[in-house]
Amino acid sequence: MYRSFLIKYAEIAVKGRNRYVFEDALVSQITHALKRCEGQFSVHKAGGRIYVDALTDFDFDEAVESLKCVFGIVGICPMIALKDEGFEKLGEEVVAYLDRAYTEHNQTFKVMARRARKNYPKDSMEINADLGEVILNAFPEMKVDVHHPELTVYVEIREQIYVYSTIIPGPGGMPVGTGGKGMLLLSGGIDSPVAGYTIAKRGVTLEAVYFHAPPYTSERAKQKVVDLAKKVAKYAGPINLHIINFTDIQLYIYEKCPHEELTIIMRRYMMRIAESIAKETGCLGLITGESIGQVASQTMQSLMATNEVCELPVYRPLIGSDKVEIIAVSEKIDTYETSILPYEDCCTIFVAKHPVTKPNLKVIRRHEENLSEKIDTLYRTALDTREIIKVTGE
Repeated sequence: MYRSFLIKYAEIAVKGRNRYVFEDALVSQITHALKRCEGQFSVHKAGGRIYVDALTDFDFDEAVESLKCVFGIVGICPMIALKDEGFEKLGEEVVAYLDRAYTEHNQTFKVMARRARKNYPKDSMEINADLGEVILNAFPEMKVDVHHPELTVYVEIREQIYVYSTIIPGPGGMPVGTGGKGMLLLSGGIDSPVAGYTIAKRGVTLEAVYFHAPPYTSERAKQKVVDLAKKVAKYAGPINLHIINFTDIQLYIYEKCPHEELTIIMRRYMMRIAESIAKETGCLGLITGESIGQVASQTMQSLMATNEVCELPVYRPLIGSDKVEIIAVSEKIDTYETSILPYEDCCTIFVAKHPVTKPNLKVIRRHEENLSEKIDTLYRTALDTREIIKVTGE
């Protein structure tokens, strides 16, 4: 019965003179998301509203699921669009709509009208009262409750008249593309995909880098990261995934540096490489899934040691989250089951038995001098031989 959707947004409404930029970005993101669905759609904005109209037959549930992945949307309202043929006809159409949409008609309800077209002969309060009377006459078991109704019938008077009674929650946030670009350090774990999702929700476009260590990590481990990137891209849009062969650098660090500092020094070189790609691709910062105290490399002292090698800011959207909170988001975005697949990443393969938790920066720098003979060549080779995969959402 539905051929159209009204799309509700929240933060965008307070953007002042730049509001149209965010609206246009949201229209673009909705259009892109609906390309994953069968059928053709028209997405347009008018009068502070965004509308989606189906031009052909389509799968309603599939369309809703796609819209639920578009950041910036707070409500998806399946609606019917009516021509203005007088109030009596409107009452008949609303009654017919309720009859089709609901199998039972014993709810409490209210009518909430918005008259954007001021030449309509009734104002909003009159529409609320008069339509409420029509509904009561048609369904005597229904009762009016203006404070806590079980059902709200929304009526918008515009060039056409729009009627809806369901608001499906969207993900919120800001449209992707309105917040700059960031480089996500994506591993096969639980945290980094959630970090990518969380910062993309603020409108940030993502690039991603994965550090691969063959033969110590398998092709299945690499495919796991590609699969995670696909799940994040479902929300964040297409992602360029840069795959770095990190084996030679890790082995060299393992050979030349104290093993208890291996994780920190390895992490510092990951950040250096990620930043180099970030600058090359126009990213404004690095994004990691780190959370204070979760592992040895995520103490305040360790985070300071990894930050020291970066010129770009490092964004850690999960920094104050605990594991239970992070897992809850990973389950929501369907990355958890993939993240827990038992394929090791390069960090877990080379971890020391007793890693340092409070690294001394002067000591770390001094031990990195042990790498001076070959590290620049290995660093350059890792960048020059990287593989880039363009990942799109599932």
